[in-house]
Amino acid sequence: MEESEKTGSVKNFLDLVKKSRRGKFKVYIGMSAGVGKTYRMLQEAHALLKNGIDLQIGYIETHNRAETHALLHNLPLIPRRKIFYKGKELEEMDVQNILNIHPEVVIVDELAHTNTEGSKNAKRWQDVADILDAGISVISAVNIQHLESMNEEIESITGVPVTERIPDRILELADEIVNIDLTADELIERLEAGKIYDSTKIRSALDNFFKRERILQLRELALKEVAHHLQRKINAEVPAQVKLRPEKFLACISTNHKTAKIIIRKTARLASYHHSTWILLYVQRSHEGGDKIRLDLQRHLINNFKLATELGAEVLKVKGEDITQTIMQVAAEKDVTTICIGKPHLKFFQMVWQTAIFSKLLKKISETDSDLIILS
Repeated sequence: MEESEKTGSVKNFLDLVKKSRRGKFKVYIGMSAGVGKTYRMLQEAHALLKNGIDLQIGYIETHNRAETHALLHNLPLIPRRKIFYKGKELEEMDVQNILNIHPEVVIVDELAHTNTEGSKNAKRWQDVADILDAGISVISAVNIQHLESMNEEIESITGVPVTERIPDRILELADEIVNIDLTADELIERLEAGKIYDSTKIRSALDNFFKRERILQLRELALKEVAHHLQRKINAEVPAQVKLRPEKFLACISTNHKTAKIIIRKTARLASYHHSTWILLYVQRSHEGGDKIRLDLQRHLINNFKLATELGAEVLKVKGEDITQTIMQVAAEKDVTTICIGKPHLKFFQMVWQTAIFSKLLKKISETDSDLIILS
């Protein structure tokens, strides 16, 4: 073995060892300030201490909220590091002291915080990365608006630029993400009760950031982010053979525009009910291409494609002579769970059952995990 290969092999092994010693990372995420992220972290801190876990508070920000501040009682706190900057005494998390004390778990609030100039790291998320690398587990918190990839979208919703941001990859490193969710009405009620800001700031907050329509949009973004994290975790950790397949519908239509319209609408309704994606498939045989199909049928087909798109479908137009083979190929490639077809007119229904196409389709579907729905 060459020296470079030996070095690479050793490095790979060391990386594996280092990864196995890395601390666990849990993040509480919310749609805005005031939903209760810090409160929940402190509740968890008390629970961990009662269970014999060596836990310390590395940095916490209660914003003088009485209920939250009360939870600090009897929690071990690592003193903050004092820094003089531009004639002012500021406080930052003492990362080196945390590393020296080396608790099993440390609570670190305000993940997107920008450190004072002169600190080892520019951002608190970088401090957290150092703590995790040292084998200390971290529980932290962040608002959805601080996520880098959502910066422009958040600004368009709130009208407020967000300067303190974290890279998306930091959340991707999290072993667990917990969404602290409230309805818009509950959050506004907390604000009006003085549980988020003092009385002098309430009116301004209600007129700006805490407008109901803005809260709803931020809530949706937070829920989606946690759902994405859960999906990544399932993909990475759950074996394929025991993984639940997400529903995906495949609607198959022909040039019979009336039947096609029914199939499209009913499949769209099924997909909506299951909160799933769906595909519209039209298999174009050689005698249906170009000028070989009547103009009125072409127009109806285009209108049905447009209808399906408006109802959220991915529209596929595939050339093929073997309809069954094409349907099954698309179903396999797109990981379809349910194939939807239309019920033929009663006069020739029995005849269709006897055709090679329908018999072959039934046989092929029976060999897979996909379901078949005949829509009336």
